[in-house]
This record gives sequence, structure tokens and C-alpha cells, in this order.
Amino acid sequence: MQALNGKVAVVAGATRGAGRGIARMLGEAGAVVYCTGRSTRAAPNGARGETPFVLASRPETIEDTAELVTAAGGVGIPMRVDHTVESQVQDLFRRVSGEHGHLDILVNDIWGGDELAEWGKPFWELSPDKGLRMQALAVHAHIVTSRHGVPLMIPRRRGLVIEITDGDSPRYRGNLFYDLAKASNIRLAYAMAEELRPHGIASVALTPGFLRSEAMLEHFGVTEANWREGAKRDPHFIASETPAFVGRAVAALASDPQVLFKSGGVYGSWELAKEYGFTDVDGSRPDWGAYFTEHLAGT
Repeated sequence: MQALNGKVAVVAGATRGAGRGIARMLGEAGAVVYCTGRSTRAAPNGARGETPFVLASRPETIEDTAELVTAAGGVGIPMRVDHTVESQVQDLFRRVSGEHGHLDILVNDIWGGDELAEWGKPFWELSPDKGLRMQALAVHAHIVTSRHGVPLMIPRRRGLVIEITDGDSPRYRGNLFYDLAKASNIRLAYAMAEELRPHGIASVALTPGFLRSEAMLEHFGVTEANWREGAKRDPHFIASETPAFVGRAVAALASDPQVLFKSGGVYGSWELAKEYGFTDVDGSRPDWGAYFTEHLAGT
């Protein structure tokens, strides 16, 4: 049985990585999924002139993601949206409202900050322009998207908003602007939960573990078929998970009739896998939390 059959979802930032895995697994559960992002087949890596910074060239597009959603059993709908442009966000939710009249699931996974992060520098040597652009993508865009998406949930007094973050603790993430963005996602989920609870709508933050994204596979020079070879370069890669794992975490949360009790919290894909009983696509159950505690907590 597809637990989310008939449910309507928006995955904001669904082009690749966690967003693509989430959209696909919502499709596996039967949902209609609007897959948004800036990279389309007509304009790979977004339209020129939208950002003052050079974007890495990647082949993934929102059309590809939508097709994966449909192939998995749902209905994938690609829509090009720059979530830092409020008028485009408004157009997105006007379309959702016009076609379905409501929204059940909103996943904020807008990112695009990899090219902006300057690792290995103290904060006083970081580029303020790059750092503030990261906040615009990872925080401001999330706020604007929720601002226009949540009203489609309120009349029915149910729904779920998920903020995708990195890490489930106050531990420093190695770069001031990156840390600020990811910690802000957790706080956004908490703050929205406080205001949405009286309306019956849940808001949570969710983190994957070591994500085996398309870019990470490419970085290690491996494919999903031989990904374990990447552990020769980084032994921690052996504990990685596919984007489908966090995707199944989203689907499990969205299928839980008691999810409101989780509202305001931050959860790891690994702990939700234990609670809800799902696995990664290969049948394994990665546990980044346990691995991190054993191998990295003291570093």
C-alpha cells in the first residue's frame, strides 16, 4: 500500500542530493510531488545572471527528478523556481492551489551553498558576500517558501513542514556561515512548530548522515555500484547513506498520524529508521549517529 496516495507535496530544492532522494521516496509512497529547483534541461545550473558566484556544472535537472518520482509510483511535476525570488515562490503555490486546492507536505531543502563555503579559514577572513548569499539561499529562501506554502495547509488543520539541515546537535560545523545556516534551519523548524501547533500542523528539522549524493560519488570517483571503494580515500565513507534513506525518513514522518508529537524537534535519518523500520535502498540501515559517536566525537 502507498501510504501517501493522494497526498500533495512540494520538495523545494529537488534537483539533486537529499532533495532528489526525498522527492523520489515520496513518489514511492504514492504522493504527488512538485519538484522545484533552478536547473532545468533548457537551463542547466540555473539561468545566467541569477548569482554573482560561479556555480559548479552539474548534469542533474528537475525534470530528471520528476521522472524518477513518477517511475517510483507517484506523480512527479517539475517546476522551475528560484526560491530567493518571492514572486516565483508565489507562482509555485498558486499553481499547487489551483491544481489541488491544498498542500500536505512541504520540504525545505533549498541549498546551493557548496560553492560558497570557504573551508579552512577563520571567520574574519571569510567573504561576507559569499556568506550572506549562503544565508539567502539556505535561510531566507526557506522562510519565504514556508510563508507562502503553509497557508495551503491551515484550512484543513493538518500538514507537515520539514527543514533539511546538517547535524542534530549544537556541535560546530567547521565554518561560521555554514554553521549559521544549518543551525538556523533547526531553529526555523522549532519556531514554526510553536506557531503551527494550534493549527494541527507539524514542523520538524531532519538531517541525513554522511550523504552519498551524486556530487559525493563523483568526488570519490565511484558510482553507486562500487561506492565502497570510496572508503579507501575516506574511511568514514563506509558509513554513508544514499539520498533515498533520508527520503524514506520524510515519507515515514509524513505517514505518521501522530507526527504532531514530534513537532519542534530535530531528527536524524538513522534514528527514524530504527523507529519506523525502513531501510536504505540496498536493505541496509546505516547509523551515522552511532558511527560518529564511536569514531569522530572526540575529534
